Amino acid sequence: MNQTAKGLDRRRLLAALGGGAALGAGAAAGIGLTARPAAAAAAKPDPAITEVQDWSRFLGEGVAAHPYGKPSKYEAHVVKRDVEWLTAGRESSVNFTPLHELDGIITPNGLCFERHHGGIAEVDPAKHRLMINGLVDRQLVFTMDDIKRMPRTNRIYFLECAANSGMEWRGAQLNGCQFTHGMIHNVMYTGVPLRLLLEEAGLKTNAKWIMVEGGDAAGMNRSIPIEKALDDCLIAFKMNGEALRAEQGYPLRIVVPGWEGNMWVKWLRRIEVGDQPWHAREETSKYTDLLADGRSRRFTFVMDAKSVVTNPSPQAPLKFKGPNVLTGMAWSGRGTITRVDVTLDGGRNWRTARLDGPVLPRSVARFYVDFDWQGEELMIQSRAMDDTGYVQPTKAELRAVRGLNSIYHNNGIQTWLVRANGETENVEIS
Repeated sequence: MNQTAKGLDRRRLLAALGGGAALGAGAAAGIGLTARPAAAAAAKPDPAITEVQDWSRFLGEGVAAHPYGKPSKYEAHVVKRDVEWLTAGRESSVNFTPLHELDGIITPNGLCFERHHGGIAEVDPAKHRLMINGLVDRQLVFTMDDIKRMPRTNRIYFLECAANSGMEWRGAQLNGCQFTHGMIHNVMYTGVPLRLLLEEAGLKTNAKWIMVEGGDAAGMNRSIPIEKALDDCLIAFKMNGEALRAEQGYPLRIVVPGWEGNMWVKWLRRIEVGDQPWHAREETSKYTDLLADGRSRRFTFVMDAKSVVTNPSPQAPLKFKGPNVLTGMAWSGRGTITRVDVTLDGGRNWRTARLDGPVLPRSVARFYVDFDWQGEELMIQSRAMDDTGYVQPTKAELRAVRGLNSIYHNNGIQTWLVRANGETENVEIS
């Protein structure tokens, strides 16, 4: 707690709450302090303290009213949102996670970013099968019951679309971190290590790649090097403790930690083992990085270190002068976030943020900076570093190497301009 907050003695606290009477009930309700003058508060007591509210006078619904829990009605605005013009049709669409409304490192299942190319498949788990074929000793078919009887593990990983922040390559476009950075979520996956399934099938000596294929109408498929498949990939059937949701690939998906989200094929039905990549549509016409000279980078699997300040941000402007909390998230497909620096003045001065909560490999890390704001303009940025020594670049540094033709893998430093009234917008520093 900073020195300003420490200075609130009991008498000032009573005045800020609208008088000295009945403090105990108000404090128990978790009433927050605002920056308004104490004298004004005393002259006009806060109705939240002086009035008996309806929720204290009437009985509420019983537990049977909502067999599957739901958020408070006062949080109805906390939802995924899409950008209609981003895709050609509604069947091939994107929903963005409301990062500015979240805290900690875990994304609630109902708010997880989703992307699908042929609509959401509704798969009957009793009829679903996973086939392994190709360069294996034994071609196998697994039911969901077969998979759930195998040794399982729990791991927290981020999933980020390679196109996250892709609309920002040519300059600031969308005014909100939900839209600039919201193609990401971070959850705990439960599943079977892919290595166990491949070992049961038996790999031929010339097995170098696998191709994973989805069971939806799009038939999504991607090539994965055998080294990655045998390292940390999971065949997942649960997220955050419950079954995958339909839009997240129910009943089965592959988890490819730290690598671009398009490879995390949903509604997984087949794994073919081969001696070379398949060069499928999603790794040739898409998910390649076009450089300024016309050449393309292919197989840019890893999502490099990246961060964003989620509060304040355009959808979460500053409301009060005085003590405030800046927060954001950082992640790296290369390994573990070790440090995040934050600047309030466009990079002239940096301070090291506080990492709080679990900091895990290939998982989102949460950072905080406590600061005092008196209405001055701020130019806010964050810069992430990971345990490989990689430092998040500026957008100018990225463009110097990659040009302006890219859509994917934009991990440049984001800038938010906070104006004197607290309103915040997406800008760039030249």
